[in-house]
Amino acid sequence: MPGVAALLVAIAFFLTLPPPLPTYARVVAAWQPSEAWLYDRNGTLLDSERVAFKARRLAWVPLDAMSPALVGTVVASEDKRFRDHGGVDFVALGSAIRARLSGERARGASTISMQVAGFLSPDLARPGARGWRDKLRQMRAAWALEGRWSKDEILEAYFNLAGFRGEAQGIGAAAQAMFGKTPADLTRSEARVIAALLPDPNAPIARVAARACRMDVADCDPLRTATATALSAERARALDPGLAPHLAARLLDKPGMRITTTLDAGIQRVATAALSRQLQGLGSGRARDGAVVVVDNATGDVLAYVGGVGLGSTAAQVDGANAYRQAGSTLKPFLYAQVIEKGWLTPASILDDSPVQLDTASGLYVPQNYDRSFKGPVSVRTALAGSLNVPAVRTLLVGGVEAFRNRLWDTGYKGLVEDGQYYGFSLALGSAEVTLLEQANAYRSLANAGQFAPLRLRASEPAGRGRQVLSPQAAWIVSDILSDASARSSTFGVDSALRLPFWAAVKTGTSKAMRDNWCVGYTDRFTVAVWVGNLEGDSMKAVSGTSGAAPVWRDVMVALNRGRTSAAPPRPPGLEQRRVTFASAIEPPRTDWFLTGTGQSAQIAAPAAARRPRIVNPVSGSVFALDPDIPVNRQRMGIAVTGAVAGHRLILDRRDLGDADARPQLLAGPGSHQLALLDPSGRVIDRIRFTVR
Repeated sequence: MPGVAALLVAIAFFLTLPPPLPTYARVVAAWQPSEAWLYDRNGTLLDSERVAFKARRLAWVPLDAMSPALVGTVVASEDKRFRDHGGVDFVALGSAIRARLSGERARGASTISMQVAGFLSPDLARPGARGWRDKLRQMRAAWALEGRWSKDEILEAYFNLAGFRGEAQGIGAAAQAMFGKTPADLTRSEARVIAALLPDPNAPIARVAARACRMDVADCDPLRTATATALSAERARALDPGLAPHLAARLLDKPGMRITTTLDAGIQRVATAALSRQLQGLGSGRARDGAVVVVDNATGDVLAYVGGVGLGSTAAQVDGANAYRQAGSTLKPFLYAQVIEKGWLTPASILDDSPVQLDTASGLYVPQNYDRSFKGPVSVRTALAGSLNVPAVRTLLVGGVEAFRNRLWDTGYKGLVEDGQYYGFSLALGSAEVTLLEQANAYRSLANAGQFAPLRLRASEPAGRGRQVLSPQAAWIVSDILSDASARSSTFGVDSALRLPFWAAVKTGTSKAMRDNWCVGYTDRFTVAVWVGNLEGDSMKAVSGTSGAAPVWRDVMVALNRGRTSAAPPRPPGLEQRRVTFASAIEPPRTDWFLTGTGQSAQIAAPAAARRPRIVNPVSGSVFALDPDIPVNRQRMGIAVTGAVAGHRLILDRRDLGDADARPQLLAGPGSHQLALLDPSGRVIDRIRFTVR
C-alpha cells in the first residue's frame, strides 16, 4: 500500500506540475507598449501612435508611480491578506469550500499571486480551467512565483498585466482612458472604480457601480456617477493630446518609440487653431481640408506641422503637409529670380500682359490670368506681385523651361522628376506637383539670401549643410517685390489678408480648377506655408486667392510676431537704386532696385513695329472643324500678324492672299494647309500649318 500511495502522489505531482515562469526582470524587459510617443522640442507630449494592435497598453508603470490609494484599495478588494500568505490564501480557500458545500454563493479564492501566474502562463487561466487539477497547478505556480519574486514585484506585475475595459491592458492605459490621468494621480474614489472593474472588466456599468458601492456604501451616489462617466462611450478619451497626428503616423513605427521633434507645442496649437477657424468659417461645402507648416529660417527647424484638422474632411488620414498637390502661382518667384539673377530682366522691365497662344506638342497653350482680364504692358514688379499669368509665361520663354525646371529641383522641389519638356510652358503657372514642406523650405531659401539647406523634423538630426542656389542680390530683389503691398494692390487690393503690420514677403497660388489654394511667406525669422483645398481632388467653391489660405497665414504670422517686429533683410552689395519713369504712364514713377550695371531710368513698351513680323493667328498646329449647319462662306477665319509688315505678303498653299497688313479673311477647305509670311524680297520669315476638318 505505501508503494501505491507513493505512486499516486508522484502521479498527482506530475499532473499538477505548473509551467516554468519567467523572472521579474525578463517580464519587464520583454514588455512593449502598443504606443509610440512624439514630443516637442521642450519635452512636451504632442501625440502618440498605436503601432501594436494585440492590446492597448502604455509604458510599464513602477509600483512607486501608483497612488497609495490605488494600491491599497485594489489589494483590499482583491486579496486583503496578500502581504501575509505565501501565494495561496488558505483562509479564503476554506471559506470558498464551506460556501460551496453549503450551497451558498462562493467568493473567489484566487490570490493576486495566482492571477499573476495566470497572466504569465495563459494555459493556467484558460477558459474552463476550474477543475481540481487546474486549481492545484495555479496554487503551485503561485508558490513558485512567491519563491522567486518579491511581493512588490508581484503586485507591480499584477497592475501592469491585468486586463481592463475593452483593449486596455495595464493600469497606465486604464487610468488614462477612464480618467485622463496617470496612475500616480488617481483618487480613492477612482481607485474603487478600478477595483470594481477588475473581476469582470467588460461588465455592464450598473454592475461595476454596484461593486464599487459595496466598498463604500456611504459614498455610493458619487461612485455611481464616477463609474458611469469613466465607462461611458462618450468618455472614449484619446490617450494623447492629439496635436500632431499626421507627423506621428509618419515618424512612429515601432512600439515604445519616443521621438523628440523640432516642433514647438505652443506654435503647433496656434497653427492648428488658425486652420480650424478658417475651415469652419468656409464650411465643408467650400473647402474641407488644409495644412500648415512653420519653419525657423535660421535653423531649418520645423516648428509646426499640421497635416489636417479633421472637421468636415473626407480624407482626414491623408497628410496634407506632405501630399503632392499642384503648385499654382507659388513657383513664379523662382522663375523671376532666375532671369533677374542673369540680368535678362529687372523689376522695372516691361512685359506684355496680353493674349498669347503657344504651340505645343499636345496642342495650343493659351494662358489666362486669374480674373480672365489683361492689363497690357506691366513691369516685372507688378507682374510678380500681382501674380499675372501671361507675363510669367513670357518670362519662361526668356529663361527656358529646362533651366527653370532644374532651378526648382535645386531649390528642393523633388517631385519634378521629369524633364522640362514634360511640363512645358504651364510650369510657369505651377503645373508641377509639390508638397507644403517643399514650399516652406524653398521660400526659406529666399529669406536666407538664396541659401538652401534641408529642414529638420527630429531634434537628433544634425543641421544640414547649406548651398547657394540663387544669388543674394536676386533673392533680395524678389523678397522686396513680394513684400510690396502697393505693387500687388491692383490684383489683391490695398488691405488684403496679405498685408501685415510688419515686414513680410508673401505669395499666393491657386491651381487649375480651384483644387488647391496656397499662401507661403516669410519674415526675418519665420517661414509659414499654408494649403487649403480638398484632398480628394474636387474643386473648391467660392474660394479666392486671399480668402482660402491667406487668412490662416496672416493669423499664424501675427501670433508668431506678437511682441516683436520683423525687419527687412539686409541689402547685399551689388545692387543699385534708381528713379524710374514709365512712358505712356504705364505705371507711376518710382524708385526701384537693380543689379549693379543693369539699372535704367526710363522704361517704354516696345512698339508693335519693333517686334519681329510673324503670324499670330491661326497658331501653328491648330485644328478647325467646319460646322455643317453654318454656310461655308460664313466660316472664314481672320489672319492676324504682328510687327512692321508693310510690304509683306501672305501665301496660302502657294496662293497669294495679298498684303499682310490687310488682315484678309481666310476661307480654307478641308485638309492640311500651310500659311507663309514673305518679306518684300520674297523671303519666307514665318510659316505655320493648320488643319480644317
